[in-house]
Amino acid sequence: MWRANPKAWVTRQFFVQWVNLVFGPSVKKYLQENNLPMQALLVLDNAPAHPPNLEDDILEEFKFIKVLYLPPNTTPILQPMDQQVISNFKKLYTKHLFRRCFEVTENTNLTLREYWKDNFNNVVCLKMIDQFWLSVTTRTLTSAWKKLWPESVAESTFEGFEPEGPVEEEIVSLGKSMGLVMDERDVNELVEEHSQELTTE
Repeated sequence: MWRANPKAWVTRQFFVQWVNLVFGPSVKKYLQENNLPMQALLVLDNAPAHPPNLEDDILEEFKFIKVLYLPPNTTPILQPMDQQVISNFKKLYTKHLFRRCFEVTENTNLTLREYWKDNFNNVVCLKMIDQFWLSVTTRTLTSAWKKLWPESVAESTFEGFEPEGPVEEEIVSLGKSMGLVMDERDVNELVEEHSQELTTE
């Protein structure tokens, strides 16, 4: 489900649509296919896009979904996505983006600037994000729950997060192959640059 917003963030209206058009149907299908009870818990932080009475807006056929809101100002500590998953995804995306740029400049007459200016757009970016989200491993996603819900991550399966060094090194290597002057600190700065939490201000 794709929606546009001039401020580039999710609104309450879009979020409610996503719950009813995407989340609800996919959870219901998953529960039915796996012969599981019709029960689901949607855990949300206190982001402006999350309506405080979301359960009232959920369609009748998805009323099996219960909503739990995390306490205010605990998101960075508790939210699983903040426990290296987003950072891991950004690094994988950057690596694949650099690889794509390298392949284009190696196999065509385009310079990096020409490719970036004339051939890289929002559609290409969204397709890459969709594709590279699948590169985030189950191990990383499972490990993300360790701080919030330790009982859900068995000690035998918890191996911590994947080492980041090789990804960063590959990004630097690809960048240097395209004539960029960079090191691993630059990669970390790039990944952390947009990590501040959005507000409505």
